[in-house]
Amino acid sequence: MRSPFSLSPLEHGAFVFVGLLVYVMVTRIGHQHRHPSAAIAWVMCIALLPYVGVPLFLVFGTRKLTRARRAAPVDPQRDRGVAAPAWALHLLAALDVPPPAHNRSIAFHADGVASLRALLELVEAARERLDLCTFVLAADEVGLPVAEALERSAQRGVKVRVLIDAIGGWYFSHGLARRMRRSGIAVRWFMPVVRNPMRGRTNLRDHRKLAIADGERMWSGGRNLAREYFIDAPGRPAWVDLSFVADGWLAGQAHVLFDQDWRAADGRIPRSAPAVPPSQGAARGAAAQLVPSGPDHADDTIYALLLAAAYQARERILAVSPYFVPDDALLAAWCIACRRGVQLTLVVPRRSNHRMADLARERALRALVAAGARVLLFPTMIHAKAVIVDDDLALCGSANLDGRSLFLNFELMTAFYGRHEIDWLAGWIGQRARDCEPYAAHRPSWSRDLLEGLVRAVGFQL
Repeated sequence: MRSPFSLSPLEHGAFVFVGLLVYVMVTRIGHQHRHPSAAIAWVMCIALLPYVGVPLFLVFGTRKLTRARRAAPVDPQRDRGVAAPAWALHLLAALDVPPPAHNRSIAFHADGVASLRALLELVEAARERLDLCTFVLAADEVGLPVAEALERSAQRGVKVRVLIDAIGGWYFSHGLARRMRRSGIAVRWFMPVVRNPMRGRTNLRDHRKLAIADGERMWSGGRNLAREYFIDAPGRPAWVDLSFVADGWLAGQAHVLFDQDWRAADGRIPRSAPAVPPSQGAARGAAAQLVPSGPDHADDTIYALLLAAAYQARERILAVSPYFVPDDALLAAWCIACRRGVQLTLVVPRRSNHRMADLARERALRALVAAGARVLLFPTMIHAKAVIVDDDLALCGSANLDGRSLFLNFELMTAFYGRHEIDWLAGWIGQRARDCEPYAAHRPSWSRDLLEGLVRAVGFQL
């Protein structure tokens, strides 16, 4: 293979042309729609640095694994009996999200100790099948007890499957994985990098967190299975996070979603949407709805819901997220909501575990403060992800308010429509807000402004 430095101008131009042609074919023919800034960044990278840009695009370029289908008319009886905002129900129905229903019970966990106890109880109570999906499963004070509980379930005849993201799995002990397999547990890595480097899917990661027992009970939220998400360490308090257990119909729906992720773990394109089990929830239980989003959905489901909610909100939007790097459209929608009188409160950590994310968020935080939002800095790391709109809708789950979660990752949020669940989450955010200090917006120097813009542009891609 000839060195790029020995190519003639004509050969170099031909390479750039072919690289741009590959970009056009993948993005347009493959319906890989992108934000304008992301599209410009890829085109400039391929045109100016083709010998770097083309391989990077082949590795990181894919954004969707499925194409949009012609939408079927929304069944007016689909969400009958669920007290929820009509705009949200109609939007999610149009985006092919399975319908909401009532569940026997939903219980939130205010701290990591309660969450870990609930997860272990769910694992121990499984009778026939048990599925667990996580981004991180560490061989520490949390991951080891969970793995041991899974092994005990497998030894008593439960069919156990564990799905771990291949990138998040760098934290995971491969020796522990072998031990789990010897116990009869099926362990699968989600999109291993070695198998998929040239299929364009290396950048698509499974960030969903859930455990399902017998299709009847589900544990979910924002917690990875590692010590820092649950318990304190000397001099290092546990990260503040959210999770919950749902008993009822949501678990059956989550089992179907896990099956789809299990089949897609090697990057195969799903041929059709999975069948959703009929609602068997309690007639007067807690109303909720799974809202998955990611490359396995033709639309950016969570992003679309957040964008619509910004324009539908009448009184308040409460939000908490460890990282806040929204795209221009979502940021503008939140600023417009503030200017028309909606009380917007955003809680973020004073300093997160990702310095680049903290740099990239500054422009958005200054814009929100200028529009009248209340931006609060939590003193320690807060990893919870939740959004509340008026008294009508609450979201809680795995999706951060940044471009990676909203446009690239496999994510899972749960929409809660019951007044008890909405009030609990709003009260939880209110309690965290009392421990915060207000964000003080300062005009940056030109060098700082340039650095923030560069980090934001790169962060949107990766």
